[in-house]
Amino acid sequence: MPCCMPGVAAVPALLVCWSSAAFIISYVMAVLAGHVEPLVPYISDTGTKPPESGVFGFMINISALLAAITMYIRYLLIEKQNESSHFVRSSCNMFTLCVGLMGCTGMGIVATFQELAVPSVHDIGALVAFGSGVVYITLQSIISYKSCPRWNTHFVCHIRMAISVISCIAFIPMIVFASKISMTKIDWTPGEKVKSY
Repeated sequence: MPCCMPGVAAVPALLVCWSSAAFIISYVMAVLAGHVEPLVPYISDTGTKPPESGVFGFMINISALLAAITMYIRYLLIEKQNESSHFVRSSCNMFTLCVGLMGCTGMGIVATFQELAVPSVHDIGALVAFGSGVVYITLQSIISYKSCPRWNTHFVCHIRMAISVISCIAFIPMIVFASKISMTKIDWTPGEKVKSY
């Protein structure tokens, strides 16, 4: 079983390191090129203009692939644990995997269609990525509680659920504020009017 092979645990660590590098490298490139202000730009703003857009797109697509592999490994791990414990239905585990893979697809869309080049597709990709991510994290938290105490400690379950709650809370204002704005450019000058379409 691949989930029992040594070294598989390196995949989630690689995902975190690679994704962090993707955001940091594109941010540094965008700031040094003068394409964004250094103080807390949107993640997508740091991958809008060349040359950082190419780096951002490439690295985020690799992140989406690593995330999909990580989710598949988690799926296999739960299936293996479930053989002896029967703590969750296999269909629930498969549904959770599918939700996670939808989020990875959304990440790929965000990486491929830049924020200002094709804004509606980019926004749909972001909505799918973040929305599916929140649902995936919540479902994994529930599965963790069901597998407790044999496969997880209560502490780990509580941490996972806290991350789920924070993600849900953060997702709501993201939707509200994203629906109120329409990005047509990054650089604005004082007194400039917004184009209405």
